[in-house]
Amino acid sequence: MEEQEYFGSALSDFAYEAASGGAIRHLADLGCTARQIAGQLSYPTPYERVRRTLWQHLLDTRTVLTSEPGSGKQGGKPSYRVTHDRFGRASFCMETDKAEETATICWRERRYDAAVCGELAAYLAAQCGSTAAYASCDFGLSDRRRDGTFEAQMRVLNARQREYIEGLMWEDRVCYHRLDGRMREIVARLYAQGCYHGYCYFLEQREKLAVG
Repeated sequence: MEEQEYFGSALSDFAYEAASGGAIRHLADLGCTARQIAGQLSYPTPYERVRRTLWQHLLDTRTVLTSEPGSGKQGGKPSYRVTHDRFGRASFCMETDKAEETATICWRERRYDAAVCGELAAYLAAQCGSTAAYASCDFGLSDRRRDGTFEAQMRVLNARQREYIEGLMWEDRVCYHRLDGRMREIVARLYAQGCYHGYCYFLEQREKLAVG
């Protein structure tokens, strides 16, 4: 019975990967939210499974980190390939690159001061440039505290920004999201309403900026 359940689960995962996994990752790379991805899939896929796959993809591509940037080792990125046995039967294989060692960064810390730095959104855009940058995010912690903090954060975002944040499966700890254009807008909007208290990390400059 155990073997049958295992086989059934493996078969289900294979069918899901073949039908939806690649499409979800592709649409995620295009910047689609979980809700947008679910609406574009031709294969019926539960929304929560879309969210799980999207979150894992963000972790795999290091768009989201679960440990502070510059803290050392990052996990390898998985890739998927199809293999065929001697009878021509296909199967999916996931391969993970060797975990890469990254130098531990000794951050130069300072606090954001609008009088010195100017508007936050413009400052973040200028600092990011072409280098990697991250913002700390406590959405998972806020949601689980049930003290209204998460709801307050969501109220100040516009519908597009809120849909993105609510579609991610934030873990019960501080995570670090890459400061792409969308996340810069979200951080700046939250800060303007007194709803962001965290850090922005600029790897090339080795700068850790306290915001809020």
